[in-house]
Amino acid sequence: MESTKQSFQWPQKYDLFGVGVTATTYEEAVNIAIRAAQSRTPTTVTALAVHGLITARRENALKAQINSFEMVVPDGQPVRWALNKLYHTGLTDRVYGPELMIRLCKRASELGIGIYLYGSHKNIVEGLSENLRDRFPLLKVVGCEPSIFRPLTPAEDRDLVSRINKSEAGFVFFGLGCPLQEKFAYDHRDNIKSVQVCVGAAFDFHSGNKKMAPGWMQRSGFEWLYRFGQEPRRLWRRYLVTNSIFVMRFCLQFLRLKFSWA
Repeated sequence: MESTKQSFQWPQKYDLFGVGVTATTYEEAVNIAIRAAQSRTPTTVTALAVHGLITARRENALKAQINSFEMVVPDGQPVRWALNKLYHTGLTDRVYGPELMIRLCKRASELGIGIYLYGSHKNIVEGLSENLRDRFPLLKVVGCEPSIFRPLTPAEDRDLVSRINKSEAGFVFFGLGCPLQEKFAYDHRDNIKSVQVCVGAAFDFHSGNKKMAPGWMQRSGFEWLYRFGQEPRRLWRRYLVTNSIFVMRFCLQFLRLKFSWA
C-alpha cells in the first residue's frame, strides 16, 4: 500500500514553524483526494488554522504525526498569508475545512463514493447526515456515529475500524476537534482503508448547530473574532495565546529567511 501512496503526486508542503503545510487549492486538494478515495488508498488529510498549527508546533509527538499526513491544507487565512509571504506560493484563497468537506461530498455524490461520519454528539452527527443528504440527494452516507468521548477500548477500536472498512467508505470525516481527530487519524492511518479527513467544526456548522462567520470576516481573517464572540469563555485563552504565538513565530521565521537569502 505504501507504493500506492508514493505513486500519488501530493502537493508540496512548506515549513511553518516546524509543521509542513500544503500549498494547495480547493480544486487540487479535491481532485487528488477523490483519486485516493476511488483507489481505496489510506490517506490522512487535515485542515489547520492558527490554533492547530501552534498546538502542533508545541507538541513534538503531534507535530511528527501531522507531518506524516499526505495533505495539511491551510484552513485559516493567516496560515495562507504566511505561506504567501514566506514562500511566495501565490495562494489566492485558503482551503477551509468546512468548505472542503462540502466540495468532497458534492464530488462523492456525483461519483457514487460513500462517506462515513464519525464524531461529535448524536444529535449533531445525525443532523449533519440529514443535511448532507438533503443538499446532495445522491450522496451515499454509509455510516454515521457519534464520539463516545473517552478512549476506545481495543475491542471497540477494532469494531469501529471493521464497521468503517466494511462500509467501503471512500471518505471518513472526523469531527473530534483538534488535536484529537489528528491523533485518531494518525493512529488508524494503516488500518482504515479510506481517505480520513479531519474537519472539526464542520460538523457543527453543517448540522446547523452553530453559525459560520459572515463571508467578509472569513476573507479578512477575522473569523476567529466571530467564533470568540459565540463562545468567549471557552475560546478566549485559545485565541489570546495561539494568535500571539503565531505572530511572534511568523516574525522570527520571516527574519531568518530574509537574512539567509541576503
